[in-house]
Amino acid sequence: MLNCFQVSDELAVRVDVQVIEDTVKRILFAVGIPIEAAAVASNSLVYADLHGIDSHGISNLVPTYLRRITRDEINPRASLSMIKDDGATMSFDCDRGLGATQGQELMVKTCERADQTGIAITNAHNGSHFGTCAYYVNIAIERDMIGLCMTSGGLYMTPTFGSKPIVGINPIGFGAPTRNEIPFLFDASMSSVSSNKIKLLRRLDQKVLPWWLTDMEGQPINHETNVPANYMMLPLGATREVGSHKGFSLAIMIEVLCSLLAGTGGGPHRRQGVAHTFVAIDVKRFCEIDTFKDDMDRYLRTLLDCPTTPQDERVVYAGVLEHETAIERRRLGIPYHPDVIEWMLKKCEELNVKTTLKL
Repeated sequence: MLNCFQVSDELAVRVDVQVIEDTVKRILFAVGIPIEAAAVASNSLVYADLHGIDSHGISNLVPTYLRRITRDEINPRASLSMIKDDGATMSFDCDRGLGATQGQELMVKTCERADQTGIAITNAHNGSHFGTCAYYVNIAIERDMIGLCMTSGGLYMTPTFGSKPIVGINPIGFGAPTRNEIPFLFDASMSSVSSNKIKLLRRLDQKVLPWWLTDMEGQPINHETNVPANYMMLPLGATREVGSHKGFSLAIMIEVLCSLLAGTGGGPHRRQGVAHTFVAIDVKRFCEIDTFKDDMDRYLRTLLDCPTTPQDERVVYAGVLEHETAIERRRLGIPYHPDVIEWMLKKCEELNVKTTLKL
């Protein structure tokens, strides 16, 4: 993650992983999430913070989830209902449940089915925001499977040449296991920058970089500026000349594989909440798992060993920096903005939640 999205060392409050995870679990339990589900959700959210994906950790998502529970937009005691089961494919209704809990259950079911069928695809609708895709993809990686995860994101993005936000930012995650190298683990929205990162910039009083956003007429903001009061997101690639049609088209692809595959409409015509799709591929159905892992190691090591440009120190692939960040943050604690910790402490007091969290 770019430095502009991270709280400075001088300002940061470092918190032990177990302390923040336990606190989030207790808060979610206090607002009606069953304790086991609350534990899963807190683990998912803290996973994001631990790995440096601060935009999808507790600072943005815990307040959002609590607000949606209060508004009855999220059903705290929802359960998954299977709609269709046809061997390698499954379909579920999420009953407006907390995505950060149900996402784990859905990916585990997908992996278990892939154990039987070689490849499995699960589609779920009537759900809610589930945090970072990487968390769910990693479930497949830990089972020596290739994992793929997609979700229908907020309609914040304009199409290429468009002036209205009618396209979902639609994140996707993909990962594959390795033997000794850090697993390849990719997670990104189809917008130039994720919407939650803009929230981080506002909190940290940082500027928006060129070609991330548009004004409300659809004109790209091509200069560094403070976060505008109103804005829309640009697709990956920002402009047609440098490839925005690719980000736009990938967003459509994910919309098809999530919302439209669920039979619940697409884009501004979506019905029944957020839709997700999970895929697990059992590698050993195609080649020996040892061969695959060794080949992955060799390929990724070749990428890491690529000579750099004069101004750069090293080549990294998706998953490397996150892995290194997790090691550091387990040792030093996760850095949070003081405002985030203050909000958490006030929420604990309001909900009569006991915590060892300190400002």
